[in-house]
Amino acid sequence: MNKFIQGLKTFFRDKNLRKRALFILGIMVVFRFLSTIPVPGVDQARLASFLAGNQFFGVLNIFSGGGLSTLSIIMLGVGPYITGSIIMQLITMMSPRMKSLYSEEGERGRVKFAQYSRLLAVPLSVIQGFALISILQTRGIIVIDGVFGYVLNLIVMTAGSMFLMWLGELLTEKGIGNGISFLIFAGIVAQIPNSISQLLFTYDQSQIFTLIAYVIIGIILVASVVFITEAERPIEVSYARQVRGQAISGGGSTYIPLRLNQAGVIPIIFALSIMMFPQLLVSVLQNVSVAWVGSIVDVINWFLQSTWAYATIYFILVVGFTYFYTAITFDPHQMANNLQKGGAFIPGIRPGQSTEVYLSKVVTRITLVGALFLGIIAVFPLIMQMITGTQALALGGTGLLIVVSVVLDIMKRVDAQLSMREY
Repeated sequence: MNKFIQGLKTFFRDKNLRKRALFILGIMVVFRFLSTIPVPGVDQARLASFLAGNQFFGVLNIFSGGGLSTLSIIMLGVGPYITGSIIMQLITMMSPRMKSLYSEEGERGRVKFAQYSRLLAVPLSVIQGFALISILQTRGIIVIDGVFGYVLNLIVMTAGSMFLMWLGELLTEKGIGNGISFLIFAGIVAQIPNSISQLLFTYDQSQIFTLIAYVIIGIILVASVVFITEAERPIEVSYARQVRGQAISGGGSTYIPLRLNQAGVIPIIFALSIMMFPQLLVSVLQNVSVAWVGSIVDVINWFLQSTWAYATIYFILVVGFTYFYTAITFDPHQMANNLQKGGAFIPGIRPGQSTEVYLSKVVTRITLVGALFLGIIAVFPLIMQMITGTQALALGGTGLLIVVSVVLDIMKRVDAQLSMREY
């Protein structure tokens, strides 16, 4: 406890850290102000009812930083930029030039790679904005007059998303931690008072045991997220000794920390992007007066309304994308080559091909645990709704995962800054 209090004193005494904290606070004020400015023609009552009964858009609201709950000018959030970054990382698997730019050309290459992600975010914003407006317009949530109104809303939504992307990059540069994650974190935290007030107004004394059960489950979920986020599988690495004349250099040992969940929340974003297509197809095809098209719409509507079918497909997508994204971010072949070039080896494993095979097996096994955990976290609110039959107490597993991950990252960065100043 004394160490924590001493750390707080050091934090507020340090001029640089104090300026960073005030800068973050200023950006958060601007962000929350923008999230209260709605686009024209919104029916707030229908919007609240739609979001309360739609788990998919409830999760999408998380990644918009809470902007979707009011259909604000920043309703798209940083989703297009995140999607653009993911697509660019996928391209590195298919293009040797882009892979070289991302991993071998240093800081200059990464800056250019980030610029490509920003440029790709613009058309993605237009596409996502068009899909979102189409879905909301068919449900009478937003009223748009003519083509001009449609285009105007798309421009406003795209500009809002790009401005939010810029704020996120400013936070990364002048704040503490990843700015994009911080914006999503702020949007989630801002919704907590509203959720608590709704719970208090709808609270029934007969549900006291249900409420206690949810509190216990919430504590268990937080502990699980912290454990899985911080868990890692250490791979011992030894360095060969080098003898030059009478001098001996090298030797010693260290370890490679392989995280249990290397993909973070990226697989959930992938899965959400795929799950948005059925919603868009229904909004586009429901006005088509063709028999077979109507049959397709009926099947899609059944899928969207069937919680078990929706949750099952969602879970499978999250697990599959976890393996997929881990394969992109961790390359056993490159890791084995780097170890061999550095004169390092895994005890009991021959350098080269054998090391690559061993690393692949280890990553495949630990990724299974991380993938199943992410899948359960993603569908947990759906499971609780099916068991209890209520949506008021639904725990947002995805939001909880983001909040805990961001808090842990900020704590590590602040601790590193404080440790550096002590030295």
